Amino acid sequence: MIVIGGEALVDLVPDPSTADGELGPLHPRLGGGPYNVAIALGRLGVPAAFFARLSTDQFGDKLLERLRSSNVDVELVQRGPEPTSLAVVGLAENGSARYSFHTEGTAARFVTDQQLPEQATAVCLGTLGLVLEPGASVYEKVLFREAEQGRFIALDPNIRADLITDPVAYRARFASWLPSVGLLKVSDDDAEWLAGDQDVLNAARDWQRRGPAAVVLTRGADGLTVVTGDGEPVSVPGVRAQVADTIGAGDTVQAALLAWLHDNGALSASAIRALDRAQWESALRFAAAAAAVTVSRPGAEPPWANELS
Repeated sequence: MIVIGGEALVDLVPDPSTADGELGPLHPRLGGGPYNVAIALGRLGVPAAFFARLSTDQFGDKLLERLRSSNVDVELVQRGPEPTSLAVVGLAENGSARYSFHTEGTAARFVTDQQLPEQATAVCLGTLGLVLEPGASVYEKVLFREAEQGRFIALDPNIRADLITDPVAYRARFASWLPSVGLLKVSDDDAEWLAGDQDVLNAARDWQRRGPAAVVLTRGADGLTVVTGDGEPVSVPGVRAQVADTIGAGDTVQAALLAWLHDNGALSASAIRALDRAQWESALRFAAAAAAVTVSRPGAEPPWANELS
């Protein structure tokens, strides 16, 4: 089982028919980076559990209902009276998304620690879950503890710079996580933000040397690249799709990579280090294909396994 920890929220997505310069209706779409990863894993047939705090409001009820219908274990889900976090989405002409977050006093921030089930073999963390306190410190504690106990850790920082009040402190915190991480996935934009003035590929190599068995860079329509300890990076092109929006694309990549590793008996740092070029190309192509399905649909709507078979 893979345990995914982090926020669930509601994306408010503008109606595509809204004319330029006008305010149109906003459609609520269930989302949040870690939540999307959990949904995608469940749909891809991988045993997954979501570890988070959801509101008892209507949005929280719908978030929980969708987890269950996507085959995600909800035993670790906590509920509370605080409201659901909201993200107002702005879409560019190419479907790329920008976000304005409303998170003050919301349920996601107040998750409390709990023991993970014995069958958990991996933990996936990231996005606002590792930014918004006091929950960020809870998830950080889980990251270090579960890594110490031998569980595989996957990380997608999924940077939301507007919510990071002290970038220097966050970058230092990010560096402190790396020795405990088995798989790091970052978008090219996130990598640029984290790397500062350093070249992204060189930064990825540096991060990989600090702990992760592999660092995967997502480059939008240009595809995916993985940096490992052996030889040159391995890259695959993106899969062409008619883009509705890019919401949840990176989260789908993370889930699909974990699903491929799970299905191929490679969900450990040692197994990842043993993968050859052909295996990495297979894993990256699977992730690219999954992301192409997600971007073809409005909101974060990851594929089911039968859509990729």
